[in-house]
Amino acid sequence: MEMVNRPYATAFEAHALANPEVLCLSADLTSSCEIDGFRDRHPDRFLSLGMAEQNMLSFAGGLGLAGFRPFLHSFGVFLYRRPYDQLMASVAYPRRKVRLMGFLPGLTTPGGMTHQAIEDIAVMRTIPNMTVLEAGDATEVESIVAEADRVDGPVYCRILRGAVPRLFATPMRLGQVRVLAEGDDVLVVTAGIATEEAMRARGALDRAGVSVRHLHLATLKPFDAATILAHAEAVRFGVVTLENHLVTGGIGSMVAEALAEAGLPRRLTRLGLQDTYAHGGSRPYLMRYYGLDALSLVRAVERLTGQQTGIDEAALGAVRLEAVHSAAKAEAL
Repeated sequence: MEMVNRPYATAFEAHALANPEVLCLSADLTSSCEIDGFRDRHPDRFLSLGMAEQNMLSFAGGLGLAGFRPFLHSFGVFLYRRPYDQLMASVAYPRRKVRLMGFLPGLTTPGGMTHQAIEDIAVMRTIPNMTVLEAGDATEVESIVAEADRVDGPVYCRILRGAVPRLFATPMRLGQVRVLAEGDDVLVVTAGIATEEAMRARGALDRAGVSVRHLHLATLKPFDAATILAHAEAVRFGVVTLENHLVTGGIGSMVAEALAEAGLPRRLTRLGLQDTYAHGGSRPYLMRYYGLDALSLVRAVERLTGQQTGIDEAALGAVRLEAVHSAAKAEAL
């Protein structure tokens, strides 16, 4: 499994140089968002707004009015909690082509509540005119820049940084749902870092005789309910969602809404943060503690199917794709 170092930095610089209307904005987290090299090499295209996210959102709205396409870089949590009013009034309402590049989504930071964007999908998908994307591997990090810049309006992106595994051979496409497996027992729906955990679980489940249908989402809004429903109809036991987010308002809620509105009788298990803030810690520890890892998915599938698989952590270790995170930067503040 190939590990790619800082794929965002390379992809953003290449895209910005090919598109002179693209500007790079930072909220005092320049190196932490992998744009320090761009700042040094292209200072005429870089603007530092400091720790003043409310001003940055309003400023970006003005840049959009002037015909620029600003890419705003910060930790995801700082792009919507502090500047929510400016986000609504200066960016979303007038449909400015502002690209909000949110790093450290969910449990990808040990920084605790102040740094963990655990409700960002729930918030951003309710905002009219907003598109929501999430990268799940290095290939999607590399392609999310260009895909976000295709949108005629504001976009919020959940970005992975540091050393990122390459899981997919083809780039992200707006609106595309990746079909990673076509089993007929259980449908598993994931996005972001949860997809690798589901891939770990899927290999062990297949060997235990449980046939898993696995969908990976990169476009979270607009949500492709029709595709989800078609796959949910094709499985026997039900659906499990696994997400790096609160189950409330995230992918689990989106799938629940789709099933309910269609009147499709399928059991649904939602794995993610359960009405709680997360404390600090490493990503593997946090995912295990809050039930977002491969073993938690296995146990959920067992409950759904009524089948005991005998799968333990050792069995999952045998099919683990790769150690995901660099020890230095990817989980550092």
